[in-house]
Amino acid sequence: MAWNAELYKDKHAFVFAYGNSLIEWLQPVAGENILDLGCGTGELTAQLAETGAKVTGIDSSASMIGNAQANFPGVNFLVADATSFSFPDEQFDAVFSNATLHWIRQQEKALDRIHRHLKPGGRFVLEMGGKGNVDDITGALEKAMQTRGYTYKPFWYFPSVGEYTSLLEEYGFRVNQVHYFDRDTELADPENGIVEWLQMFGAHFLDQVPEQDRLPILQEAQESLRTTNFRDGKWYTKYVRLRIKAEKIKTDL
Repeated sequence: MAWNAELYKDKHAFVFAYGNSLIEWLQPVAGENILDLGCGTGELTAQLAETGAKVTGIDSSASMIGNAQANFPGVNFLVADATSFSFPDEQFDAVFSNATLHWIRQQEKALDRIHRHLKPGGRFVLEMGGKGNVDDITGALEKAMQTRGYTYKPFWYFPSVGEYTSLLEEYGFRVNQVHYFDRDTELADPENGIVEWLQMFGAHFLDQVPEQDRLPILQEAQESLRTTNFRDGKWYTKYVRLRIKAEKIKTDL
């Protein structure tokens, strides 16, 4: 999908702000070679680089990478897809990924790429949406679309703990740490927080909807959430997050 990098940073900076604590799980060390998978506008990539690690940030969005390169010129950023990236002569001590993997429907391809590019014993630290993530918003959107005769098609991948840890083990990882938790998240716009959130992250749901019907659908979805997601003059969404620390299993005995 097309990303608006400036809108992302202006109204949805919580995405990378919450990733600060994920860096603590990674515990980067000076001199390490680290890949930031789905780096977005590069704020967390730059923080990793400040530790003295050699960091490469990749993202499939040219807009996001362009913004990252402009703001952090001393860090290496590349446009690349999580399911097909390749560094033929390079392996990493760690792969770091914040709020990216739930956008990827071909998880097996992504995990194969990650596993191939990690050194034996290398760390894989990630946070993504877990089972139940933003069910409030997607449920409201589905009803608003159905009211006008449109079909809602699920897009994101929000796995359970068991589903994703089993997949990691299947692809040669040992899971060392898991945290599955709720995170109510305040949205920036006090008037149209849900509408703006959907315009930023859920525009793909309305690809087949005529332009004149899109905003009314979003407004109806937002209004249906007022009793549960609006309090003290602010809009909130109910995030459910899955955070994991794993390592590539060493095969040598």
